[in-house]
Amino acid sequence: MKLACIDIGLKRIGVAICLQGDIVTPLPAILRKNRNQASNDVLKTLKEWEIEKLVVGFPSASEDMQKRVKHFVTLLDFDKEITFQEENMSSIEAQDLMKGNIKYKRDGRVDSLAAKIILERYLVNT
Repeated sequence: MKLACIDIGLKRIGVAICLQGDIVTPLPAILRKNRNQASNDVLKTLKEWEIEKLVVGFPSASEDMQKRVKHFVTLLDFDKEITFQEENMSSIEAQDLMKGNIKYKRDGRVDSLAAKIILERYLVNT
């Protein structure tokens, strides 16, 4: 089954995919200009990769972000299965993984690496 994961942030959406087995690959992050543009870009990526199931990173710490994530998911016109996966500390873990390799930039690499971590957690738990 082809899986994708999104890590929804206010400025960027991290994206990772798993097309076979348990190999997870981060994709370039989607930069958010507005919700509609971002949801259209996510949907375009899901269709391009023929994704069959979407895993959405779900924050446990912030009720406000939980509401934003749920609302964003309603904007996606994705007719396949959507599931939520706890994203606790995934961005911090992604930042730690990148230290020393490349300068930390706000270009979305950390966001997509966080999506990769979330999807790997999902795969371990299923």
